[in-house]
Amino acid sequence: MWVPPEEKDPVLLHAPTRKSIALFGAVQIRSGKLVTMTASPFNADSFAAFLQHLARYRNRRRRTVIITDNAGYHHSATCPQCLHLDYLPPYSPELNPIERVWKLLRRLRVHNQYFETLDHLVAEVSEQLAIWANPNDSLRRLCCIT
Repeated sequence: MWVPPEEKDPVLLHAPTRKSIALFGAVQIRSGKLVTMTASPFNADSFAAFLQHLARYRNRRRRTVIITDNAGYHHSATCPQCLHLDYLPPYSPELNPIERVWKLLRRLRVHNQYFETLDHLVAEVSEQLAIWANPNDSLRRLCCIT
């Protein structure tokens, strides 16, 4: 940040912590519906639990393909038979639609914000996730499906 030399340096408040929340998510690119689940560690067991959670939201008349990156726990998780995992090439997160959603979420709710506690951050993020839980045009357009 640039500050004119004659003024006093700005003070930026931040919480002295490295805590964060872990969130799995999938966006249905035809409707813009977002399905999320929090997880304490990202591992094969928590990813398998998310896939079970996600299977409840699938369209039973269509084949459901989950686009995912090459994280080790994605390959070692047990996938329900009703879902098919499709892996992206290494180092290509820009091809994954959910990465666009995370970027927009951070820009709308987290960037340039001071959260006194982790609970305040979780509340702010949860508010936006609740809005996106229903099919919506903003996520549909963001994922480039018309």
